Amino acid sequence: MRYREGEEILVHTGVHEGMLIATAIIGLLMGIGFVIGGWRGRQYWLAIWGGGLAVASVVYLGWEIFVVT
Repeated sequence: MRYREGEEILVHTGVHEGMLIATAIIGLLMGIGFVIGGWRGRQYWLAIWGGGLAVASVVYLGWEIFVVT
């Protein structure tokens, strides 16, 4: 499938920007929860993956706020 220049790809998929932002916020909250649960349960792999999820969510939200807007 080809797209024209300047055409929004998200329009055809049914995904809206609000859905992506909500997913990033949920990912941030889950990442924080995984870090806390991983440290308390001494499951350090869970804390590392939770930290990665939280960092990725913060980076996306920062990009969305400062670059896109």
